[in-house]
Amino acid sequence: MFLADVPAHAQAARAPTMAGRSTVYAPHGAVATSQPLATAAGLAVLQRGGNAIDAAVTAAAVLNVVEPMMTGMGGDLFSLFWSAKEKKLVGLNASGRSGSLLTRDELVKRGRKSMPVTGAESITVPGALAGWADLLSKYGTITLAQALAPAIDLAEHGFPVTPVIAGDWADYVDAVKADEGGRTTFAVDGRAPKAGEWFRNPDLAATFRLIAKEGVGVFYGGSLGAKVAGQVQKLGGFITLDDLKAHHSDWVTPISVPFKGYRLYELPPNGQGIAALEMLRILEPFDLAKLGHNSAEYLHLLIEVKKLAYADLAQFVGDPKDMKAPSSHLLSDPFIAERRSHLDPNKAVSRPEPGPALTASETIYLTTADQYGNMVSLINSLASGFGSGVVVPGTGVALQNRGAGFTMTDGLPNTVGPKKRPFHTIIPAFVTKTGAGGVEEPWMSYGVMGGAMQPQGHVQVLLNMLVFGMEPQAALDAARFRHLNDNRVALEAPITDSARAGLSRLGHELQMLAPGAAGGAQAIIRLPRGYAAASDPRKDGMAAGH
Repeated sequence: MFLADVPAHAQAARAPTMAGRSTVYAPHGAVATSQPLATAAGLAVLQRGGNAIDAAVTAAAVLNVVEPMMTGMGGDLFSLFWSAKEKKLVGLNASGRSGSLLTRDELVKRGRKSMPVTGAESITVPGALAGWADLLSKYGTITLAQALAPAIDLAEHGFPVTPVIAGDWADYVDAVKADEGGRTTFAVDGRAPKAGEWFRNPDLAATFRLIAKEGVGVFYGGSLGAKVAGQVQKLGGFITLDDLKAHHSDWVTPISVPFKGYRLYELPPNGQGIAALEMLRILEPFDLAKLGHNSAEYLHLLIEVKKLAYADLAQFVGDPKDMKAPSSHLLSDPFIAERRSHLDPNKAVSRPEPGPALTASETIYLTTADQYGNMVSLINSLASGFGSGVVVPGTGVALQNRGAGFTMTDGLPNTVGPKKRPFHTIIPAFVTKTGAGGVEEPWMSYGVMGGAMQPQGHVQVLLNMLVFGMEPQAALDAARFRHLNDNRVALEAPITDSARAGLSRLGHELQMLAPGAAGGAQAIIRLPRGYAAASDPRKDGMAAGH
């Protein structure tokens, strides 16, 4: 569904875009990532006959090297995978759990009134490395050692830093300068590398070589894990070697909602993907095309729907074992109707209450597709820039601060505690459509990185395509909003003055949204023959095909 398939009044509402890139069309396969070297590494795997999983893990490992403030084996991973052989979508939750030594009482004893957002206390078990291995062992055709080889080469010999990443590095380098390992690994003469400057991470190359030789067990319970757990505890953190040894990923069933003949899939909690599904369900009866793309009326509706869905995230979502309201309740007809009833077309609501209960980060996103019909939607993150700011000396690995995703408010599914998965912001997405004979077919693998931007970004990009008929690159380029909190909303520059004036009259407090805060997106669409791919101009990345 592109421009020719939508009404004329919707076509006329196409938004001004951020850049003039073209959608990439390819006959056999495609890769879209946030950094060109990662895209090239994944594409090389496809060209050698590897599949989409092989390419995705290879690209993710390269991103660990070239975009180290955003991602890596020290973080967590989630993935959706369309298996052409099984003709179904499968999900992987490769997020880690809190350390067994972490309790709310211990934090209170230490004088903490809110969750630590940096330092060793914020570190949870990293799940990404196990996720890479699990994807390859179940669906890949190459070994983990083969997937790590391009990353090892780049980490050992170096690469020139790209412009957007250099800017992000400069923004976040202070987070690692207070840590011995972080300062040695990621600061160059006490600063971030500049665009075009050569950077090496030989410690990470050595770590990857060790993993390639001995397997992931060297981290999850072995000598590398002992080194990491020992340093984390020395710095006041809560992870033990047994916590690393006990870690496991979970294959999960994706959750979804229908929308205009298509179906949006997200992973179930502990992530926030359910908010995108709730938003789409609330929006179902509205004539969005008639409102006009990024008009004041359209933006007001989406912003208010977002507020409702995010209020429910805070109240109901956490580690699945602690959730009292299942995902099915939050997407049920009565619950959605109740949430929709709170929308006011004439006024911005500052802080909506969550819906009725049952009565009884920083990130990289990438997507790949292969000649065999497989498609991967994968997201990997350290949470904040350089995560916790802790790098165990000699490892080259930044450790995530995902523990900051817990709350110290007592009695909620996401209340901090030992051996729990925290609420997660990182979410991959996937869209299917109904084909001949009513058979569900893969259509689009996509994602929008950027903390709380992600569900609202998923919805904006999808509506750009399904309602306003934009091609993939135009859908990613189009200006976005980001609701912040209360009535504060940030808008990208191309959104018109008339739309801004209309939103102000409705009570929204507006500010400018910088491209880096609008999220970076990638997308691949399956065509009747071949693929169409796009990569966000707000990042350094690119889409490529063969």
